[in-house]
Amino acid sequence: MRVAQVRKVLEVHGLGDRYIECAASSATVALAAQALGCEEGRIAKSLSCITTSGPIVIVAMGTARLNNAKFKAVFGEKPRFPAVDVLPELIGHPAGGVCPFAVNKGVKIFLDESLKAFDPVYPAAGASNNAVRLSLEELERVTGGTWIDVCVRPEQGPRT
Repeated sequence: MRVAQVRKVLEVHGLGDRYIECAASSATVALAAQALGCEEGRIAKSLSCITTSGPIVIVAMGTARLNNAKFKAVFGEKPRFPAVDVLPELIGHPAGGVCPFAVNKGVKIFLDESLKAFDPVYPAAGASNNAVRLSLEELERVTGGTWIDVCVRPEQGPRT
């Protein structure tokens, strides 16, 4: 199971104690915030996309929305989202539990600037009832992600 791989990555980085198993579902931003007792913005949601260069995961602030124009400016194409049923095969994690590490080979990780509104943040940890508490520095280190700006926060107006 992928959760074991997630926990192994956390252990390798000295962060094994950050894994959180929730009694209730954490499959959506709202459910995760409720289960963890935090603001929805603090949830580090993982957006899976397919690009011409392969699958990517963009980790963003829970209340942020992907901006199509910003995405196209960074990646040179419109975002395409995979069907939920292919996420385990494509990314390595199921819907509601897409973790930004312990992913399949070739999946590139990007960290959206919207995340910087909160520290620490809570990304999913490979299942629909878990999370991991990480500082932004730890998230960057564990994921090897590249910082980009492709989302808008609610206070920045509607997405385009």
